[in-house]
Amino acid sequence: MEQEFHKIKRLPPYVFAEVNALKAQARKAGRDIVDFGMGNPDQPPPQHVVDKLTEAAQNPRAHRYSTSRGIPGLRKALAAYYSRRFGVDLDPEEEAIVTLGSKEGLANLAQAITSPGDVLLVPNPSYPIHAFGFIIAGAALRSLPLAGFDDTETEFRRAFMQEMERAVRHSVPKPLAVVLNYPANPTTRTVDLDFYGEVVEFCRRHGVYIISDIAYSEVYFEDNPPPSVLQVPGAREVAVEFSSLSKTYSMPGWRLGFCAGNPKLIAALARVKSYLDYGAFTPVQVAGTAALNGPQDCVTEMRARYRGRRDVLVRGLNAAGWPVEAPTASMFAWAPIPPAYRHLGSLAFSKLLLEKADVAVSPGVGFGEYGDSYVRLALVENEHRTRQAIRNLKAFFRRAPIPESPAEMAADEQKVAL
Repeated sequence: MEQEFHKIKRLPPYVFAEVNALKAQARKAGRDIVDFGMGNPDQPPPQHVVDKLTEAAQNPRAHRYSTSRGIPGLRKALAAYYSRRFGVDLDPEEEAIVTLGSKEGLANLAQAITSPGDVLLVPNPSYPIHAFGFIIAGAALRSLPLAGFDDTETEFRRAFMQEMERAVRHSVPKPLAVVLNYPANPTTRTVDLDFYGEVVEFCRRHGVYIISDIAYSEVYFEDNPPPSVLQVPGAREVAVEFSSLSKTYSMPGWRLGFCAGNPKLIAALARVKSYLDYGAFTPVQVAGTAALNGPQDCVTEMRARYRGRRDVLVRGLNAAGWPVEAPTASMFAWAPIPPAYRHLGSLAFSKLLLEKADVAVSPGVGFGEYGDSYVRLALVENEHRTRQAIRNLKAFFRRAPIPESPAEMAADEQKVAL
């Protein structure tokens, strides 16, 4: 019997699954794929964090249920981090909660605060959970099209605020919340505190919540570190902010993140989580506390590693005839498809690179339709492997005929299959 599930019907096919399937087939056939697809850190966590996990796991009592809000020591460590990094004083009891990674936190906050038909403002392109967490919760999305990736900070801020004004004026009902993500995934854009200040003032005036994601706040390559929206006076009246240990401390599989800020939103998230989970494994939380409270030279080393990879990748792409600007933050490069191939769209171009150059990238359309002229490359391959990818791409651009359309590519694939 065919079943139709309303929430599943609202989720389109996962674009990245097509590329991942082709990648798996290529590897099964013995091909060496240089994989820039997923933002999955390739280095282990700092040794002192792993040691603390091992030590904590030796305690027999550590294997019992934990608490969905997070152990007090970890919430205090998050508050201490915000104090020294952003100059923001948080109440670890009322303004902080531990999540199973920021992705789970975002999705559960969406469930907590969203009623069917509520309007959410989400940048396009954006990280998928920013949009689909609210779609799953029953919201209606209004995209903030941010296609002007080359705009100056002033131009970007003006365009963003114009879109916000238009959304509030024409949305029925009035928007519930806006999602911010800077440094941005996938576009790598950063913003300054003045940008946050203008957004906070606007949202306080119109009664719109702000949901900020700063997963890449420690992955920056310039002297000025990215700010937090909570640094703006009055921000906690309307804003919460998600962060994670995944990228900063190379702990993606540990699933440890945070939400901080507005007590009402924190309480709503805590209520939903209390029905759904008992929190992360206690030794993982103890080790996360050691990461935040311990020596931070590992974070400096992480930045240097990604900066080196960024420089090799961007220099190599430009030398290969693919103009790409160096990102100032995040662990990605957001690369406009070369003009000769732009008619293909990002999915077909990604498939072409995989098939003809043994290089895997993420199609920009997977982050929203306004990303379809771009692909995202994650800085997760070492410099040696990155140079190998550049050689492959140079050879590809020299020899590969340019397909007329994605349909022509599909026809060629079918001929090979036959």
